[in-house]
Amino acid sequence: MSTPQTRRVTPEHHHDHRDVTGGWLRPAVFGVMDGLVSSTALIAGVAAGVDDPRTVLIAGFAGLAAGAFSMATGEYVSVASQAELTRAEIETEKAEIRRVPDAEQAELAAIYRSRGVDAATADEVARQLSRDPEQAWRVHAREELGIDPDDLPSPWVAAGSSFVAFTAGALVPLLPYLLGGTDLLVPILLAMVALFAAGATVSRFTDRSALYSGTRQMVVGGAAAVATYGVGSLVGTGL
Repeated sequence: MSTPQTRRVTPEHHHDHRDVTGGWLRPAVFGVMDGLVSSTALIAGVAAGVDDPRTVLIAGFAGLAAGAFSMATGEYVSVASQAELTRAEIETEKAEIRRVPDAEQAELAAIYRSRGVDAATADEVARQLSRDPEQAWRVHAREELGIDPDDLPSPWVAAGSSFVAFTAGALVPLLPYLLGGTDLLVPILLAMVALFAAGATVSRFTDRSALYSGTRQMVVGGAAAVATYGVGSLVGTGL
């Protein structure tokens, strides 16, 4: 009969974790929210300044195109630059491991000791992990830089997610005008519903309540639309 000291315990697998490093969630969320808010605000501002639904529609589509391409370009450059910086730091780490392997091994052991591992175990773990240079630099990248070198965000995924999400969000307040509507209240209400729905959907990834996330997005978007409507009214009156 096995004792508590000798019995091997098999770890249980309870759940799968969500992908938090794929590089698509942040630009997609930011894109759809930005598309909804900026398009609604633009439409409100233009509609307040000119009483011409066709002008509002043209301005809305111009804003959609400009915003979608701007978001995609910005995300691509941002993520690509971050990936290039990360790779440069990894190359630096590789060079240090080749140049001063003992110092890097000692540095790794110190990291484990700082996390509560006793000195002897930390030294042994660092020694074993440092035997293979290919494994060593990956471990240092994770422990020192806090990155997974095998799962860097893709700039193309970020750009594509941002472009599609922004376009989808920006189209929502334009739909009533595309269908022949002329009343600004309809696209505003539609955008508020979409903002709430988008915020509630995001709560599934963030573990916030749907009511909190949805209300927050709706309030922020509504405030932007009101502010831009005020600017449009002032400009239109001045002209």
